[in-house]
Amino acid sequence: MKCALIIPSWVPDEIFSSRTASSQINYWQPVGTLSVAAVLRRAGHDVRFINGAFLTHEQVLDEVRRFQPRLIGLYATTFGWDKAKKTAADLRSMCRRDCFICAGGPYPIAVQGQCLSDAGTDIDAIITGEGEYTLLEIVERLEAGSGLQGVQGTVYRDSGRIVANPPRPLITDLDALPFPARELLGDADRYIPPPGTYRRRPVAVMITSRGCNRHCIYCFQLDKTRKSGIRYRSVENVLEEIELLIRQGYREIKFLDDTFAADYGRAMRIAEEMKRRRLPVVWFASACVNQVDRPLLKAFREAGCWAVLFGAESGVQRNLDMIRKGITLEQVRSAVHTAQDVGLKVSTPFLFGIPGETFEDGLKTIEFAVRLNPDMANFHAITPFPGTFLYDNLEQYGTISENLSDFTYQGAAFIPRSMSRDDIQRLRQIAFRRFYLRPSFMLRKLLDLHSLNDIKVALKSAKSIFWLALKLDLFSRHRRHLPISR
Repeated sequence: MKCALIIPSWVPDEIFSSRTASSQINYWQPVGTLSVAAVLRRAGHDVRFINGAFLTHEQVLDEVRRFQPRLIGLYATTFGWDKAKKTAADLRSMCRRDCFICAGGPYPIAVQGQCLSDAGTDIDAIITGEGEYTLLEIVERLEAGSGLQGVQGTVYRDSGRIVANPPRPLITDLDALPFPARELLGDADRYIPPPGTYRRRPVAVMITSRGCNRHCIYCFQLDKTRKSGIRYRSVENVLEEIELLIRQGYREIKFLDDTFAADYGRAMRIAEEMKRRRLPVVWFASACVNQVDRPLLKAFREAGCWAVLFGAESGVQRNLDMIRKGITLEQVRSAVHTAQDVGLKVSTPFLFGIPGETFEDGLKTIEFAVRLNPDMANFHAITPFPGTFLYDNLEQYGTISENLSDFTYQGAAFIPRSMSRDDIQRLRQIAFRRFYLRPSFMLRKLLDLHSLNDIKVALKSAKSIFWLALKLDLFSRHRRHLPISR
């Protein structure tokens, strides 16, 4: 069967400001969609991946018109739901009459039947969990000419009624899944990650585990009880995919696991095996500060890891406790400094707008970030996407925007009772200026330049950073900001 998997057309301006370097680039490979594509292809289906990151809305429609699929799967985030609805409506009016249109992704998974009500008859079904085996079963039902009754993990329309089937159990044997169908990407070098998050191109994305055993109030998990824990791929299966990526010409890997080091022994074995095989690839991973130590971080460095991301989130312990991070400020300091000591670069995201956080708390977080002195830092507004604990309990903590386009890295969709929207935006601007315009930071970055590629990446980063830091009209609204120099 002909199947089209579509990411609706979007432009990076919808996430990043048009003046940042990020508007000139694209994003990480959509490895989740490629995993669904791989399962369908293994079953013998003709799959076309249409990525709206590189196409206008009309070009997406033209691709579908030429392909004439029997099934269309749309990927939708929260901020991208309106685009997905428009794409579905336009496809419905132009596709073959028996074309089946379904939607999956973070937003449909979170709100499920509400998406069908919202989209009317333009969308036939919603995928409510992991999509690989659910979409395969839908295709098999369509081929057999039968309906979706009993297909786990779907909400569908039946004679005007919205019917919710039981959820599909989470995939436990991740090794049984084929590797993502990256061959559908076209030119992999088009996928340029954000500045400062890579060293070599092309960059592949890998996921070696699914799920998280932590309880942060702003993170969405399919298993809200966390009873299923983290599901891991075997070390050998992970290494097999890494070696395939090297043969395909990839020079760097971004591990997108929520917590790559959650299983200490497994993370150590992956690093040791990468070193033993002398794999010619560098990599970047995320870890929790209370899951790493010097031996593990040293093993990462010796295996080709050049950077780690630690979710620091706040410089105020009370706020870390509020978001149920399960870490201490001292653990953050220890992990960051140990990683830097063994030769790794460190990235630390921070959040503003945590429930109960005050503007003064935000200033303390900025000072903490400066004293912590990671190699990279980002400063976001906390965003409780649908399906998270914070979203489900908004009445206790604050208000949220009804405009889905606010649910981006730039927006402040959630406003706690202890702070205003202007407070959050001012803190973000002050933080970027305070952190990145320090002479000591700029000197360190200059000393890190060892090659032409380093210079190219640094220039892209500088374009983004300096625009954020020098947006003085925002600073002028608030005179309590901190001095630049240190």
